[in-house]
Amino acid sequence: MRSLVVRLDSFGDVLLAGPAVRAVAAGSAHVTLWCGPRGAPAARLLPGVDEILEWEAPWEGVDPPPVDADDVARVTERLRAGGHDTAVILTSFHQSPLPAALLLRLAGVRHIGADCVDAPGRLLDVRHHRRPGRHEAEAALDTAVATGFTPPRGDTGRLKVLPGPDTAALTGNGPYVVVHPGASAPARAWSPDKCAQAVLALADAGHRVVVTGTGGERALTRYVSGAAAVDLGGRTDPRTLTGVLAGADVVVCGNTGPAHLAAAVGVPVVSLYAPVVPAERWAPYGVDSVLLGDQRAPCADTRARVCPVPGHPCLEDVTAQDVVAAVGKLMEAA
Repeated sequence: MRSLVVRLDSFGDVLLAGPAVRAVAAGSAHVTLWCGPRGAPAARLLPGVDEILEWEAPWEGVDPPPVDADDVARVTERLRAGGHDTAVILTSFHQSPLPAALLLRLAGVRHIGADCVDAPGRLLDVRHHRRPGRHEAEAALDTAVATGFTPPRGDTGRLKVLPGPDTAALTGNGPYVVVHPGASAPARAWSPDKCAQAVLALADAGHRVVVTGTGGERALTRYVSGAAAVDLGGRTDPRTLTGVLAGADVVVCGNTGPAHLAAAVGVPVVSLYAPVVPAERWAPYGVDSVLLGDQRAPCADTRARVCPVPGHPCLEDVTAQDVVAAVGKLMEAA
């Protein structure tokens, strides 16, 4: 059986689909992951994926492309050419699977399952209803199971990625703590000054610190690192970052993709968690973690990308010493 898993969101969202992907792979001869350009780098890290179909959907993301009939026709033909027997559409709790389901029907996919609140008409064969309080990783796996896929024997349902490379040449020898100051949305980021203070406090507490970030975050990582940390800003692609995080004692970061990547390699996370999306759905999954930040702040559940509260108090009230204490707690528990 040729199966298709759909997850059209960001890097972290695709990582959270990993347990569902493995369940689909256990019951399929071939698995294609249909994802967007932001999620494709994560798709390449997931066990069980045989092929990636990358397409930027006009109903996903912060700044989606305009609807283009020719582009929609092209992706529908690509889907048809895949000869998929069944599809599992994975979405966040606030999203609809029906636009993707319509294209899959047009492409001739015979059996389609999804978590869906809206009446699907003939677009879905399996209309799963999400159980309350489920983490996004659990909800995705639930949808795969409802569509007819059973996790492989012994699979714990935790996040997993393919092994990363040895990165000692980048990080240097000896134990270290990773601080990742960037975030996918400003509302989820601790301020650069607070991150720099945390790096200094961690170094003063005897930790060797490695700071990571994308190529567009080089100025940020340079500032946060100062003279106290190894600055890897712009020096790690997703696979290399996997290796860097896997070698860490603890990862300190916001609610963003590297938090889920750290969880996927089994490393504890100090999560600087702005409650714009609920922690029960998006906190680091399956690893020891400490959430810092006021989860009852006025911004809670707003899904805001820019903090709507002056001074960003949900995170800015967290101190560098709070981070040092949380790192120490996780290291003692290891």
